[in-house]
Amino acid sequence: MSDNNTKPKGLSKSLKYFFGVGDCGFTLMSNIDTFYASYFFTNIARFSLGAITVMTTISAVIDAILSCFYGAFLNKIKPKKWGRYRSWLILTPWLVPFLYAMQFVKITNGLAGAIFITLAMITSRIAWNIPYIANVSMINIAGKTQEERMQLSSSRMVWTSFGTVIYSYVGPAAVAVFAGILGETNAYAATAFVFSALMAAGYYAHFRMTKGYEETGAEEMERLAKEAAAKNQKGKGQKISTFGAVKCNPHLIFLFLSNISKYIVLFMVNGLAIYYFTYVSKNPDLLTGFLFAANILSIVASYCAKFIVAKINAKRTEVVFYLIMAAAGFLGFLMYDQTMAVIVLMCILMFAMNLTNACDPELYANCAAYSGKKLGYDVTGTVMGLLAVPVKVGIIMRGILISACLALANFNADIDPSAATPALERGISMGFMVLPAIVILAGALLLALGYRLKQED
Repeated sequence: MSDNNTKPKGLSKSLKYFFGVGDCGFTLMSNIDTFYASYFFTNIARFSLGAITVMTTISAVIDAILSCFYGAFLNKIKPKKWGRYRSWLILTPWLVPFLYAMQFVKITNGLAGAIFITLAMITSRIAWNIPYIANVSMINIAGKTQEERMQLSSSRMVWTSFGTVIYSYVGPAAVAVFAGILGETNAYAATAFVFSALMAAGYYAHFRMTKGYEETGAEEMERLAKEAAAKNQKGKGQKISTFGAVKCNPHLIFLFLSNISKYIVLFMVNGLAIYYFTYVSKNPDLLTGFLFAANILSIVASYCAKFIVAKINAKRTEVVFYLIMAAAGFLGFLMYDQTMAVIVLMCILMFAMNLTNACDPELYANCAAYSGKKLGYDVTGTVMGLLAVPVKVGIIMRGILISACLALANFNADIDPSAATPALERGISMGFMVLPAIVILAGALLLALGYRLKQED
């Protein structure tokens, strides 16, 4: 092959064990936004709550809309020098440290400052979402069999989970170190810059280890020209669209909807955990232990996924563990006043969720192959790109559902935790356990009844 590539046989050792280091960096980077953006906006930049709501909503909605089209963009444009997907592992990640750091730069707390940070949020997401989709698409490109794709998916999720564990210690420490050197105002921008640089370095490692697994741009163009000539279609471009790839594939629609249910659960559980430990358990310090245990179990889950899928396939694995998540939520609510029992059950729920995350790329890869077969051309990027959309929908729904749950429980920030009423405790527990259980049960039914794609299809 050109670019001095030779086609490897099977997965290399580096792919088997180190595919995912970029996702580890991605997790470190994105957690800065998850844990510090709101604090920075309120306490450092000093924006009003109304301004913050407008800024975050606009950026989240635009991000969700654009996420529907990144994959189609990768499929539609002319392939770059190092391949249609592989090239993007190095083309835009280097921009992220600069754009992302700007999200945490204080200019003013007026309109100019709000516009500056909103644009930084939007552009940084564009710069990292394209390589993110390209990275996930490489699972389908490098993995030629179900076993190889699950190996890559499992390795990727292990490194992603490892990133959450590392962050619990390194994230706050990095902010504290930079605060001592640069001051608190600049600490968050510096941390965002360093962690996103680690993400870019990790994606460069993916670029290196996937060498030879994808056609170069020149090779793909040559192949397409020959295919077009053979079909007497010279000059006719492929009309690739997200809608077309989804329209012909009902299995993909049900998979997509079931994934939305999972990410709604993820963000609800993470968002309401602090309320449960503060107002129900009366011990907010337990949150740290709960998150650490859940993150450790997520590494174990990611590693175990490939072995379970090998026994019962990816769809059955996902449905079974969705049901386990629902059972854990319902059982947890029955014992919501027994904190240790709740911690165990919610850790089981998070273990099951992370195990299903390792199954998703395999299911989407099957859908990509099915849509491509139906349409007659490659739609890998288009379909694999949809993996990111449920996450965005979950983020949007998080604020709506958590606020609704707290309102129904008659929550008031002035209530002393020690004086929390039984009604408040029960209401928070329902939002923390029962509602996620109902949502994920619906997701299990959607996947079980709607996704009927078989390996031979």
